[in-house]
Amino acid sequence: MKYASRVPRPPLDGLIDDLYYLEGAPPYARLTLPPPSALLIVNLGAPFRIRAGTDIQTAEYADGCVVTMPTCAWKFGYPLRTRSVGVHFKPWGLAPFLPMPAAELCDRPVTMEQIWGRPAVAELRDRLATADGPQEMLTLLEQELLRRLCETAGLRLVRHTSSIIAATNGAVAIGDLSVAAGVSSTHLAQRFKDLIGVTPKRLARTHRFAATVFAIDPAEPIDWADLASSAGYFDQAHFGHEFRAFTGLTPTRYIEVRRRFLREHPGHVLDSWPLPAD
Repeated sequence: MKYASRVPRPPLDGLIDDLYYLEGAPPYARLTLPPPSALLIVNLGAPFRIRAGTDIQTAEYADGCVVTMPTCAWKFGYPLRTRSVGVHFKPWGLAPFLPMPAAELCDRPVTMEQIWGRPAVAELRDRLATADGPQEMLTLLEQELLRRLCETAGLRLVRHTSSIIAATNGAVAIGDLSVAAGVSSTHLAQRFKDLIGVTPKRLARTHRFAATVFAIDPAEPIDWADLASSAGYFDQAHFGHEFRAFTGLTPTRYIEVRRRFLREHPGHVLDSWPLPAD
């Protein structure tokens, strides 16, 4: 599988973790999406499928999709051969490119056409498909994003507060954040829902889980009770509930799946961000 990525130039670097190109055969048919981030995919190959959260049905996406920060387990199904260009956004980074509040898309992926319109997406896909290699494709996508970048009310507030939440791995009193920002907790929560899709408390919860789960070394023995306590969870049962909510797996099953992935695909390009789904 071929994977290329780079950080975009300013001012996009304040909104985006990286632009990426992905091509080839996925190691597993289904993967879960990694929190806490938003995602935009321009699909150039066969359609892929997503089952979001508690949805029973799996939806198919041909032109691509836009995903605000997930709040629960999603399953992402690649075709046998995949080819796409995409963006890993910071939690607030997608807002300047959306025609609607992010809360309207919470745990509800939409097609690229629904966001930018069919003619614009068709033209972009054509230009990407005929580009001279992955780096030119990333440059074309970066130019499109720069062209569409617009002023977004409340972005500075949400970005600053979100950065504090991220820096503390979610271990911060949300009430203190609104006081420090000089706004009411209601105003802060509404701005977060408009730009990220979730409240500050929910974002903190997501950061705490992400920091905890990605710090796990699956090659070593794990004391789940100690891990839950050190991460600030009320007890091991609370931690187990969060694990199932975010990954769809129990902690022990997650470790089994991760170990199998590492054993069968050592050094794989996808190992650092998505997780194989059981």
